[in-house]
Amino acid sequence: MTDDGDLWVFGYGSLMWRPGFAFVERHLATVHGYHRSLCVYSHVHRGTAARPGLVLGLDRGGSCRGVAFKVAASEREATIAYLREREQVTMVYKEVVLRTRLDDGRVLNALVYAVDQSHGQYAGRLPQDEILRLVRQGVGVSGRNPAYVAATHDHLAQIGVKDARLAAIAARLGMDEALP
Repeated sequence: MTDDGDLWVFGYGSLMWRPGFAFVERHLATVHGYHRSLCVYSHVHRGTAARPGLVLGLDRGGSCRGVAFKVAASEREATIAYLREREQVTMVYKEVVLRTRLDDGRVLNALVYAVDQSHGQYAGRLPQDEILRLVRQGVGVSGRNPAYVAATHDHLAQIGVKDARLAAIAARLGMDEALP
C-alpha cells in the first residue's frame, strides 16, 4: 500500500501464478518474520471438511520470497474485495500489511494473507508423511491438491526461488504420478 492510493499485494502461493486481478507491476519480493508453509487444512479450494487437503499459509518466523504486485489506485477496492472473497472463505487467513522488500531495493507496505494460528484449520508443522497423505487426498472447488503443490513449486523454480521443504513434497508427489 502506498500514499498515492496504489495497492501492493504480496503472494507466496497460488497468488504468484494465478493472481486473478489486474496489476501494473510485478516484482520478486521478500517479507521477514514469516515463512511459506503447508500449514492450512483446506476445506474449500483443495479439499473438503470431510477430506481436507493442505494449502500454503504464511506462518510466523523466518522469511519468505514471493511476488509483489502493484495494483493501480483505480482498481484498489475491487482487488481487495476479490482477495477477501478468495482468501477469506473460512477466515483462516488474517489480512495484514507487512514491510516488503522488492528485488530492486524498494521497501514498501504490502497487503498479505497470513495464517491465523488460532483458527481450527491451522495445521502447524506436520510430518512429511502426513502432509503427503493430506495433499494426495485433497480435491476442492479449485481442483486437485497435488496440482496446486506442483504448480506452486514449478512457479518458484521458474522465478529462481528455492523452497527445500516444498521441493521435497513436490518430488514425492511427482514420483506418485510416475507410478503405474
